[in-house]
Amino acid sequence: MMRKATYNGSLAGGRSYLAIPGPSVVPDRVLNAMHAASPNIYAGALVEMSETLLPDLKRIARTRHNAAIYIANGHGAWEAAFANILAPGDGVLALITGRFGHGWADMAAQLGADVTRMDFGRASPIDPARVEQALRADTERRIKVVVATHVDTSTSALSDLPAIRAAMDAAGHPALLVADCIASFGCDRFEMDAWGVDIAVTASQKGLMMPPGLAFVFFSDKAAEARRGLARVSPYWDWTLRAAPDQFYQYFFGTAPTQHLYGLRAALDMILDEGTEAVWARHDRLARAIWAAGEVWADGGALRLNIADPAHRSRAVTALSLPTPKASDLRAWLEAEAGVTLGIGLGMAESDDPAWHGYFRIGHMGHVNAHMVLGALGSIEAGMIALDIPHGPGGLSAAARVIAG
Repeated sequence: MMRKATYNGSLAGGRSYLAIPGPSVVPDRVLNAMHAASPNIYAGALVEMSETLLPDLKRIARTRHNAAIYIANGHGAWEAAFANILAPGDGVLALITGRFGHGWADMAAQLGADVTRMDFGRASPIDPARVEQALRADTERRIKVVVATHVDTSTSALSDLPAIRAAMDAAGHPALLVADCIASFGCDRFEMDAWGVDIAVTASQKGLMMPPGLAFVFFSDKAAEARRGLARVSPYWDWTLRAAPDQFYQYFFGTAPTQHLYGLRAALDMILDEGTEAVWARHDRLARAIWAAGEVWADGGALRLNIADPAHRSRAVTALSLPTPKASDLRAWLEAEAGVTLGIGLGMAESDDPAWHGYFRIGHMGHVNAHMVLGALGSIEAGMIALDIPHGPGGLSAAARVIAG
């Protein structure tokens, strides 16, 4: 009688899947566009192509106002925004829903702002009623800027920007509303002008499906007026000429990021070919599939979705937890045995705290489709089986039903 062979090696060979919340998967179309010889940066095709980038970025941001490109990451986008609107001593109300809200507040303080932190914890969105109360109390109008993180990448909390603007208007407060859309841009619905956002910042490595290296700042005419009221702005961060240059180099305050611009053009084409509404709908359906699996696994098991209310969950990233150290065990198993890399539990606990090993994140932003999500979820379910992690049965089937419609 023949015995069936048993394979005990890794199944991680082939193309790996980086299912972290940025840098996200870069499509072949973008990679191929970037794989080009260095161009002339003074005239010709690159200059002509670059003229098309800001208008299309503004289409995706749903704004008729201004936009600027920086050679930077998301932190550079934060500093660019602050450099153009803050003077030392200006009041900033920082609305915090996780690690990145704290980071932005820290940067404002380091730049000399007088920062008031309103922390909503690591499992809840911003409460507009508390924002309105704080602004009504600011009778001397010391607060010049309200900073809100649309999606905090660490917690996956999605906050209601239109409701925050409504709270500001109800308080009759003139502060600028500044939104961190680094995780949400091109994934969660965002409409800058309709929602009354004065400044939005994002970066290339998430919903825009690019490698890290480009940052973007969108700003209203009200924000531009605040810039004109400052005594000085660092030349590199000044958005004035970047948004309306007299010469090509002024878009970037120097040499253009040539290959990144080729990739950006391809990424924007992909988004606009699909249609922004369709991109948002795709992210919504794939996110709901992940939530469906997570909710089934959590029923009678140890797994927990960080944000309980689906209305407050991002369509770009989902934060989850397991009993320590099972989250780290699961991440290690998936990378070694299935070729899937999940995100660490950034900001949920300090790295030297044993609790740090109880959190993980699934990135589902940008270049992601049904088989990528189902493959990741199937691998997670296999990992929980392999590691004897208690979980409710049928998570993958629940996700498949969402995908099937």
